[in-house]
Amino acid sequence: MTTPPAGHRAAVDLAAIREAWGDLLAAIDTPPRAEWPPRDSRALGVIDHGIKPDPGPTIGRMPLILREHPAPLNVDALDAALDVERAMFDLADTIAAAVQRPVRRALIQPKATFLRWGEDQADRDDPARWHYKAPTSPGSRAYGLHWAAVWLEGRALDEPAGDLFTPIPALILDDLATVAHRARQRVEKALGRDGRTTTLAEPCPWCKGELTARTQSGGEPSVSCSTGEACTAPALLDRGRRMWRGADLVGLYVAMEAAQRREEESAA
Repeated sequence: MTTPPAGHRAAVDLAAIREAWGDLLAAIDTPPRAEWPPRDSRALGVIDHGIKPDPGPTIGRMPLILREHPAPLNVDALDAALDVERAMFDLADTIAAAVQRPVRRALIQPKATFLRWGEDQADRDDPARWHYKAPTSPGSRAYGLHWAAVWLEGRALDEPAGDLFTPIPALILDDLATVAHRARQRVEKALGRDGRTTTLAEPCPWCKGELTARTQSGGEPSVSCSTGEACTAPALLDRGRRMWRGADLVGLYVAMEAAQRREEESAA
């Protein structure tokens, strides 16, 4: 069966949320800043973000579980994380109620004098099953947003899981795609990746031209020099300007830091 376009859109947005989630949680403990570049775990090791991740499940250096923050340094990041997590958990509850089969019943004491039926433990503990929150248990929410996004992506793409799930109805799938897209936008905005243009305070290290940084939703950040072809920077020309993108930004950052150190040494 072919996955509807809404399912593909939802899967793409959910994957983007998962990839950015560690950065958002780390941003909660980092003071807000207006400078560029946007917060991005791919740049760690080159740009100092001042991130001190908490122990627990991680991808690389990034935390995955949202914890309590009695004194967050970035309230906007915390609000975004709480709102997105709540939206994803509620969405998983709604979809599980619509497409997930209840736990089967089985004989608990088949050889006893009095037969007793109860939940089939193996079926109840199926790793693919979404567990609801209860007064005595957080259910699948205990695994954080990352697992919720993985589970929702599986339902969006109608991944096989025996008879545990029925196909997701079209209206619910559309709702899933809408909620996932809004959640992705919220995460990207909190991380400064929602599409903006920033004039950097530092000039081009090679020609002293003005550097303009750009971000776009779902795309790589970039920096361009205003000088044009006359700029001697070791970067590709794009529409008549030297342009750095993705991994090429590493060389630009290193050159900018070196130029700044030279200026500080000459002023000393």
